Amino acid sequence: MPSVRPIAIFYEHPHWFEPLFAELARRDVPHLKIDAARHGFDPAAVEEFSLLFNRMSPSAWKRGLGEAIFFTRDYIGCLESRGLPVFNGSRAFALETSKALQVSLLEGLRLPVPRTRVVNHPSLLPQAARHLNFPLVVKPNVGGSGAGIVRFDGLLELVAAVDRGAVGGGLDGTLLLQEYHPPRGSSIVRVETLEGRSLYGIRIHLGEGAGFDLCPADVCKTVDGADLVSAACPVGAAKAGLTVEAYEPPPEVIRQVERIAQASHLDVGGIEYLESDRDGRLYFYDINALSNFVADPVRVVGFDPTEKLVEALIARAGLEEEEPAAAAGGRRP
Repeated sequence: MPSVRPIAIFYEHPHWFEPLFAELARRDVPHLKIDAARHGFDPAAVEEFSLLFNRMSPSAWKRGLGEAIFFTRDYIGCLESRGLPVFNGSRAFALETSKALQVSLLEGLRLPVPRTRVVNHPSLLPQAARHLNFPLVVKPNVGGSGAGIVRFDGLLELVAAVDRGAVGGGLDGTLLLQEYHPPRGSSIVRVETLEGRSLYGIRIHLGEGAGFDLCPADVCKTVDGADLVSAACPVGAAKAGLTVEAYEPPPEVIRQVERIAQASHLDVGGIEYLESDRDGRLYFYDINALSNFVADPVRVVGFDPTEKLVEALIARAGLEEEEPAAAAGGRRP
């Protein structure tokens, strides 16, 4: 690799991106790591890198770093205003940090999404619930990894929770009240996309009592009980009772997923949907700009998506490898 300006990786979580760093090092791609949790910038300066890859997590507020989320918005906005390319830039990050915008985008695309009301104070939730059918879930607008999602099965339960102050306003004070659809077969589907095209799909099977955190890097068993290798698993983050398998959604669903990815300006991201046990319909319910690939991907989906991601980063940064890497298996975006 010739001497060029490096690719900057702007990230906050200490474990999620180890496969990315390993692949960049394997290919001798010049890169630098920027700690999003502790960072500052000069708005008048010109950064010394060719591309910024935004890996900031909206769940950072769970780790005491909520301020870094808003800082990231301003930082990548400044970079873009100066013409520096950002992979998963401001438009994707705006959706990543607003579930209300995600619902609005899906409604605008006329794609199925659970019926939703958005409020700016918990006291408004009982009135909003009168326009929806229970069970309902309350979601903070800035979520990440299922953070802060609570299910309510009836109006009295919701009112009691609001009255005792058990429903918080979330990081930005905005809350979503949404009809809850139990997934048919106790499983959901996540389709990873790269540059607006489907990369692979997985089906995550939910264990009994599973919550709303379905990060694929933390699901560490296949449906046949085999253990998967992941940076998340050894540190105790594996989700007990969850299993994963490769899954190819129907062509029409793939087309819908790619419409979402392109409208969201996702350079890389995962889109989740379920088939409802409530009415039998398919619903999209989450758009993830912070995409964590499935644990042990070669074993699960037959190829390493990180290799394809790095190829996309190299191309976007205008870099060239001295020797082309061997092509990985699986569908190329």
